[in-house]
Amino acid sequence: MAFTEIESFGHEQVIFSHNAEAGLKAIIAIHDTTLGPALGGLRMHPYSSDQEAIRDVLRLSRGMTNKAAAAGLNLGGGKAVIIGDPKRDKSEVLFRAFGRAVESLGGRYVTAEDMGTDVNDMEYIFTETGAVTGIDTSHGGSGDPSPFTALGVLQGMRAAGEVTFDGDTLEGKRVAVQGLGNVGYNLAKLLLEDGAKVVACDVDQDRIEAVRAELPQVEIVKNEEIYGVDVDIFAPCAMGAAVSESTIDRIRAKIICGAANNQLDHDELGAELMRRGVLYAPDYVVNAGGLINVSLELEGYSRERALRLTRGIYYNTMKILRLARSEGIPTNEAADQMARQRITSLGRVHNSFSRFRHQRGSAASSSERRISRS
Repeated sequence: MAFTEIESFGHEQVIFSHNAEAGLKAIIAIHDTTLGPALGGLRMHPYSSDQEAIRDVLRLSRGMTNKAAAAGLNLGGGKAVIIGDPKRDKSEVLFRAFGRAVESLGGRYVTAEDMGTDVNDMEYIFTETGAVTGIDTSHGGSGDPSPFTALGVLQGMRAAGEVTFDGDTLEGKRVAVQGLGNVGYNLAKLLLEDGAKVVACDVDQDRIEAVRAELPQVEIVKNEEIYGVDVDIFAPCAMGAAVSESTIDRIRAKIICGAANNQLDHDELGAELMRRGVLYAPDYVVNAGGLINVSLELEGYSRERALRLTRGIYYNTMKILRLARSEGIPTNEAADQMARQRITSLGRVHNSFSRFRHQRGSAASSSERRISRS
């Protein structure tokens, strides 16, 4: 079953890492390295089964390939998951064992934080490998990428709002934020600053209480109620598959734009949303701010450049929405089309250059042989 799924998703490599002493059960999925090393976060979650973890990491890593390509980055797509409860199972030895697994891949995969992991966890990984981003600023890193992810989602919302509501301001718009983790919380703050009204939910009561104390303007509703709230924009910011056969009829928003990965339970739902007149801002396009931010650590981090590139998500989203409209296709298909085109085009260039270097190398070797014979 696992190999069948790996083949269907088109991955280059999937690594299962187990260390009993550290309590490590991890899966690293490298989807595509055509454009560069596979960069993608490390998620820690108490999956109900190994199969659930495998499917999640395969979907997430494939999404990272498209995310990097659509964002114009010279990176491939990868992802990793640790099976465990982030509230109970974290330890130094766990993340250092994971760091050694990453180091063994020789730079093909670069990790970062994701749901269930944070900057402190990246510090432990950093002691074992340099193939990690999102580390503390004291080490030349960029720190927590969540604010950049939230900023990118806000830019995507503004683009979707311009297409739907004839204006890029969100002032007076009502937004439902599903999930108040690091990204959802930062997004709620940005929305309030933009003049929007925010309704939110979360499974973690501690987070809810923190938001009530710090952002009293946010209206809190029960988790299952978030789908049916009368809002202009629905922002999934928790786990994937927020839009499914069982939830789509309950969503009343005109725009779906959030930070969660794989928001559509299956790709055909993009066409169904289009049929219903709901504008879906493709998740891997609008949530690329965190990836953009940490990717700059690989070349020398600049916060100013990270902010500038993240604000560019507005234009990237607009380009995809216009392509979808002009060709009469769902927005998720338009985003996939643009990502695949960039990977294919640059892949051909890289292959041509590799052949040219090989030919020059062969010619040089032949010349050297001729010279040595004479």
